[in-house]
Amino acid sequence: MKYKVNYELYLVTDQNSLKGRNLISVLEDAISGGVTIVQLREKNVTSLEFYEIASKVRLLTLQYNIPLIINDRLDIALAVDADGVHVGQNDLPVKAARKLLGKHKLLGVSAATLEEALKAQEDGADYIGVGALFPTNTKADTRRVTLEQITQIKKVVDIPVVGIGGINENNMAAVRVTGIDGAAVASAILAADSVKDAAERLCKNFTSNLK
Repeated sequence: MKYKVNYELYLVTDQNSLKGRNLISVLEDAISGGVTIVQLREKNVTSLEFYEIASKVRLLTLQYNIPLIINDRLDIALAVDADGVHVGQNDLPVKAARKLLGKHKLLGVSAATLEEALKAQEDGADYIGVGALFPTNTKADTRRVTLEQITQIKKVVDIPVVGIGGINENNMAAVRVTGIDGAAVASAILAADSVKDAAERLCKNFTSNLK
């Protein structure tokens, strides 16, 4: 069954940012530092490898009682009983994903325009990931979204909005002023020398701007 989700510090995994470190250990440090939700994103592994990684991450998120979202791969999300799935504009349609996922799992959708955000909401999304707000090396083929645009999207839609794309300590305050519900980060945490410290600082930067 769905439950109230804290989207404030939303971590998206990126193996290229780990500097050879173990994903599970890094995630545990990140969660200890304040990460509130984890999205497992694996684009360069086999289905078997994705499943094995997801199974381990699932055990960790259950241990710390935070949601696990699987990027794109609905089959993997169902196989490991993740809390939900996140799809992009070129992935499985939102209505189809919702039908397969069921009513009680989380469904996130990427959007870069107000029209896409409204359609995602209408089609059954639980939250929207909006970006890219800033230049990012973590994900190719991104579309730029201004802070003004995400502010407008937040004002119009009724579901939580998470900003994504190049968010770090230097721009977190500007992101938070838009009124969004959370900030999605990858390398700003995963590539840090001290993952826990980086998460703590980002979490503090976000919550300190709460009205």
